[in-house]
Amino acid sequence: KITQLQLYEQNLQNLLAQKQNFQSQLLEMENALKELETTKEETFKIVGSILIKEEKEKLIKDLISKKEIIELRIKNIDKQESKIKEKAKQLQQEVIKEIEK
Repeated sequence: KITQLQLYEQNLQNLLAQKQNFQSQLLEMENALKELETTKEETFKIVGSILIKEEKEKLIKDLISKKEIIELRIKNIDKQESKIKEKAKQLQQEVIKEIEK
């Protein structure tokens, strides 16, 4: 059971790392959207290692779509995190009961 608790802890750490990665991507997208909405200059996007001219509206639409996907992934991670925490809590209580016997 202690091994199982350690596995839960590792899973939580992995989820936290993924969540932080997605949150940083989300922040970048939000900053890019703010810039796009205020700029009157030509707009470009990076594809591989080159810049390609792109319509501002299309860039905004693409970023909003990607942002929504990232937000869904973060929500999914939050749900997984809650489930694992609950399982770990129950298992911890079981271990404590066995130790007290």
